[in-house]
Amino acid sequence: MDPEAKLAELGLTLPEAPASGGNYLPFVRTGNLLYCAGTISVQNGEMTHVGQVGNEQTVESGYESAKICALNTMANLKAAVGSLTKVKRLVYVGGYVNAVSGFADSPAVINGASDLFIEVFGEVGRHARAAVAVAGLPKNSTVEIQVVAEVED
Repeated sequence: MDPEAKLAELGLTLPEAPASGGNYLPFVRTGNLLYCAGTISVQNGEMTHVGQVGNEQTVESGYESAKICALNTMANLKAAVGSLTKVKRLVYVGGYVNAVSGFADSPAVINGASDLFIEVFGEVGRHARAAVAVAGLPKNSTVEIQVVAEVED
């Protein structure tokens, strides 16, 4: 399966790989593992989803926010190894949902990223995961996603 062809089939385009927002790298490779820094809901330099699920955002809009985070992460994966076909396995996804206190539906929000990864990568996209509600995220983003991937040269 060619993940980039699948993206095109879905009508999706990878954005430019997002620059780091501080004193860190957007990704670090050690051996065959690629650790991607967190990506937030940014498209064309603009925040697409801000605020907490349960206040300004819904589970459904949070799901869409997670999809945008996943696209940004895929852009970083491609920037790191040159092609999404070099991703052998998505190992782990850390998903963070900016949500009201007591929010219990973080998995439904982070499914936006997980569903897209599996749709684009097939079995290679199946991963272990955390889906955690937090009180705030950078730039008041609704979602942040972190990924560890196994890659090949």
